[in-house]
Amino acid sequence: MAENAGHREHIENEMDRFQAMATFVTVVETGGFASAARKLDVSPSVVSRVVTELEERLGVRLLTRTTRVVRLTDAGTAYFEDCRRILGEVDDAELAATGTHSSPRGLLTVTAPVLFGKYYVMPVVTDYLARYPETDVNAWFIDRVVNLVDEGIDVAVRIGELPSSTLQAISVGRVRRVLCASPDYLKRHGVPRRPEDLDEHTTILVSGISTTPEWRLHEGDRQVLVRLQPRLTTTTNDSAIAAAAAGFGITRLLSYQVARHLRNGTLQIVLAEFEPPALPIHVVHREGRHAAQKVRAFLDLAIDTLRADPSLN
Repeated sequence: MAENAGHREHIENEMDRFQAMATFVTVVETGGFASAARKLDVSPSVVSRVVTELEERLGVRLLTRTTRVVRLTDAGTAYFEDCRRILGEVDDAELAATGTHSSPRGLLTVTAPVLFGKYYVMPVVTDYLARYPETDVNAWFIDRVVNLVDEGIDVAVRIGELPSSTLQAISVGRVRRVLCASPDYLKRHGVPRRPEDLDEHTTILVSGISTTPEWRLHEGDRQVLVRLQPRLTTTTNDSAIAAAAAGFGITRLLSYQVARHLRNGTLQIVLAEFEPPALPIHVVHREGRHAAQKVRAFLDLAIDTLRADPSLN
């Protein structure tokens, strides 16, 4: 009898542990105790107590609390990733037991730069949603680097060299940094042959790409710095593309951003031989080979689709 009672107590403790892990993950993914409480349909004090007891049992601080936000400590970041993996494996096991594991389900959050998201990721998202009707997607298309852990992101597209991290990264292509103008502008003002020729041209600067009025080009192994006096400085790539396509001047963008304009002839690349090395494109996620099924399904689709696109390769 005592043995049965002890066994029952052990099971209850394990269930409490999983509940505490799930509560902690919800706090991180929603960004706070109040938002986690709303999602879990409990009071914020209950959520706070569960996390505090979890920290006491582990003997480490998992979250740094302020009046406005909560942030993961180093120990909390590692524990959060482990909790997500373990809870994901439990979900997959339950789906397999019920015979529904073949169909991904749940909410997936994806991020990418604005134009890359519009042109390349959104078609993947809609294809994914059509294939897997039990899934939903939050698409964050913003021109800043999003912290996957702090902001609860499942999959990100990153352009450029990646810093060292624990994230899983899969290469899907490369893009160039190109100078371009409309054929009409080049007919009226001439085609620049060397970087110094840009001094005689009207330039359009995108401040989000270049924070200073200069472009760095390459001649062989030598870097060439072109200091600009732009007639137009804008904060969005769309507006720079529109101005260049309208014949106003020369701008510098990433090749994927102007791929359609290059194909239809409204923009033309100049000084291609002076471009710096191409930038890699990676699809990034957090969960390694234990990724949840909804993440694995999206990764497979995104990687195949992006690698097959000639504009990215």
